[in-house]
Amino acid sequence: MTATVTRVPVTWLYVPGDRPERFAKAAGSGADVVIIDLEDAVVPARKDEARANAAAFLRERTDREGVAVHVRVNDLATPRGLADVAELGGLPGLDAVRLPKVESAAGLGVLEGLRVPVHALLESAAGVVAVAEIAAHPSVAGVALGEQDLVAELSISAESAMNQIRLDVVLAAAAAGLPPVPMSVYPDLRDEEGLIASCQAGRGLGMFGRTAIHPRQLPAIRRAFTPTAEEAARAAEIVEAAEEAEKAGRGVVALPDGRFVDAPIVARARRTVALADQLGAG
Repeated sequence: MTATVTRVPVTWLYVPGDRPERFAKAAGSGADVVIIDLEDAVVPARKDEARANAAAFLRERTDREGVAVHVRVNDLATPRGLADVAELGGLPGLDAVRLPKVESAAGLGVLEGLRVPVHALLESAAGVVAVAEIAAHPSVAGVALGEQDLVAELSISAESAMNQIRLDVVLAAAAAGLPPVPMSVYPDLRDEEGLIASCQAGRGLGMFGRTAIHPRQLPAIRRAFTPTAEEAARAAEIVEAAEEAEKAGRGVVALPDGRFVDAPIVARARRTVALADQLGAG
């Protein structure tokens, strides 16, 4: 019997909250998730306007199929962040809230009663150190890194140091039962080759999917996280062997080449097959 595999977003597209004419375009871009940004993408003088734009779009939104809509609110340590959550949190068109600069689980207490999932963004050393308790908080449905802020704070220049931090967050998310951690934005729109290479490196660390700052980055991100034809075929072989073993009442799964695989490998193969079906094998 084929197990059900939850569909995981691959592409997450930011759109500035003060550009409401772009909201519908972003929703139709092919991204799995559109993130209306009220924080970094909006200058202070236009933040209240951006919140009103997001609220109007969410109130009028009727198509809830396909793309999900998240809003990145302002820092909850500020009155503006609290006002963002208070106004937007109960709107029917909102699928999730993204919280910037989360540094402790204690700071999430103000979210009690919020009726939508919360994604915590870790953008400081304090947030990374507290990732396990943040990921385990009952309000948190996902975690992600804000790498540009983190690199600036820590003066990191070595990719190996960032990889250690990324892996720490991947482990904490998995331990808390959260979805895979999506990668942070790749800021150079012209460097598609670099974007793909970066995505493939993150995929090797257990990260999955990526946020984008422009629709032109979406195809490259999808390509980088799509299983190759070889990976898809290998996974299908494992799934087929597992299903045959189940039908025969065997607890051991043997592949045609004589190798044996256990349940975690079969589960991973099922995820790969589902992803290949979702995206099309490369």
